[in-house]
Amino acid sequence: MTKIRRIYAIPYMFWLVLFVIAPVLMIVYQSFFDMNGQFSLINYQTYFASGKYLTMTLNSVWYAFLITLITLLISYPTAYFLTKLKHKDLWLLLIILPTWVNLLLKAYAFIGIFGINGSVNSFLTFTGIGPQQILFTDFSFLVVATYIELPFMIMPIYNALEEMNPSLISASRDLGANNFETFRRVIFPLSLNGVKSGVQAVFIPSLSLFMLTRLIGGNRVITLGTAIEQHFLVTQNWGMGSTIGVVLIIAMFVVMLLTGEKKKGGKK
Repeated sequence: MTKIRRIYAIPYMFWLVLFVIAPVLMIVYQSFFDMNGQFSLINYQTYFASGKYLTMTLNSVWYAFLITLITLLISYPTAYFLTKLKHKDLWLLLIILPTWVNLLLKAYAFIGIFGINGSVNSFLTFTGIGPQQILFTDFSFLVVATYIELPFMIMPIYNALEEMNPSLISASRDLGANNFETFRRVIFPLSLNGVKSGVQAVFIPSLSLFMLTRLIGGNRVITLGTAIEQHFLVTQNWGMGSTIGVVLIIAMFVVMLLTGEKKKGGKK
């Protein structure tokens, strides 16, 4: 049986090595070469000595934090109320459906919605407020990014709440705890693993957004993802782009360590 499992694991290991480990190693390797192809630490020196790149790093972390926070504030109550509904599968399907649509198509759809002649401005004109510049602002960027990331936060929280033992909630109420105390002391702590998984699923991709920063933010929102795109596609400075990629990979590992499950006594 063990031999059969090992045979089945071969395609997975091949995929992992070819499309995960190898690209990461190539990025790390490329980060040590300058534009002339000479081995050098100049890219790392430039990154850590440049206020521009440090500002981009802070912007990336800040916007990723905001997107994650807003997504969490919307997703937790949504996931909680989903567990109380009768037709859960139908509502879950409606939440998951937007993830089947290509990201680029969703971005262009929001350009039409938030544009100066879009549906939002048409409504504002109808109410007498008049058209506003909504597209190419921080607000539009955060709204679109939050909308896109919502399913990835809702699902792990919903699964954690759904797997919770109902007898624990009943016991809490039998011991005299009100709804708020039950939520604070029982429901939320037991759903923290779902929250951590959701934070990982949202925060990590949000660090490297570049398509939305260009199409929705109008390049007003500058992040490390935007810088990587520019170095690889415009300036052709692959070494600097790889260096920023290495920084992002390290940041992602740090987030995973901070939000991962901690083992207690050898057990999870």
